[in-house]
Amino acid sequence: MRATHLRWIAASAVLLAGVVGCTTADPEPVPPPPATSAAPTPTVEPVQVTIAAAGDILPHNPVNRSAIRYAQGSDASYDYRPMFADIAPVLSAADVAICHLETAISRDNTSLSVPRSLSFNSPRELATALADAGYDGCEFASNHMWDRGLRGLAATIEVAEEAGLTMAGPRADAATSGEPAMHEVGPATVAHLAYTYTILNEWGPSTTVPDDAPWLARSLWPVAGVGGILKDAKAAREDGADFVVVSMHWGTEYVAEPTEDQRRIARELLKSGEVDLILGAHVHVIQPCETINGRHVIYGMGNSLSNQSPQTSSSGSLPPATQEGMIAQVTLRRDAQGVVTSEFTYHPTRVDLQGHVIRLATKESHPQTYARTVATVESLGEGVCDSTPAS
Repeated sequence: MRATHLRWIAASAVLLAGVVGCTTADPEPVPPPPATSAAPTPTVEPVQVTIAAAGDILPHNPVNRSAIRYAQGSDASYDYRPMFADIAPVLSAADVAICHLETAISRDNTSLSVPRSLSFNSPRELATALADAGYDGCEFASNHMWDRGLRGLAATIEVAEEAGLTMAGPRADAATSGEPAMHEVGPATVAHLAYTYTILNEWGPSTTVPDDAPWLARSLWPVAGVGGILKDAKAAREDGADFVVVSMHWGTEYVAEPTEDQRRIARELLKSGEVDLILGAHVHVIQPCETINGRHVIYGMGNSLSNQSPQTSSSGSLPPATQEGMIAQVTLRRDAQGVVTSEFTYHPTRVDLQGHVIRLATKESHPQTYARTVATVESLGEGVCDSTPAS
């Protein structure tokens, strides 16, 4: 603009000299400086996607015995499908449904979980049941991901993918380490990343990585840190993701209140604008939610499928909430200006220990579970989380 103005002044001076030296000459008309306008606001295609997610899938041995009974009279050895029958319509209604695996899965149903052990390996029929229930993908960023070592991790991913589940989180080879699971939903693409606090089932956040799988450090949030997670999220967006979902294995077992680490990490991830939703797992009870930068973090979704309950613990020491979980339904929207908003509803759930069927818990069917779940989700205070119980 300044250069144009100077040229206009110079042209005017020449014309003025012509008028003084030769008053009979007709001066050439001088064009005005070009008009300027504000740069147009960049636009993107508006997109929307609804994501369903649930808590821990942890088939203790009594759960597996129920699956054996359901399989009687069939060609299968185990059948977990009846356990998911009540919640399958909710999962299937979502654009993307995500599960959290808290167990390895065997290729050939060998080296399975044994009673009174904290090392888990489940029959391959579990993967088929998860897919049949409406899950599109799972993640295995868990303190149990190394229960059968590298071979167990590879088997879990292989069996799950053969069943049609897209797997996020730790990978069994260095070449694919850090890659997200990508879900195509019409015009929208959802990237799913997952991180755990430990690989070797240590009590608290750990930086220990197995010698034979050093690439797994990328799946450890105490190693990767917020910076590493954001780097992965940005890479996912560069690969075409419209939304980025991050699953976090974190928190203190059986404690509903999120830790300082949980809240700090959630703030830093969601305020960045690179992450659109955080799904928490590990503590085996419901934890609250929080809305940050228009996006949600659900600190803990409880147990979806397990045998945990005060009735099943030897000393009765497990809290009642271990028998409970939720199905979170989060609708993410991006408008033409690129602004992302989030809407969160949830279905409280409860495991019926007679057959280990996951029940939708309503005010009428399971009033205590419903009230406890709602109170916990809202426990950070009024206005901290925009959320609505589904029933």
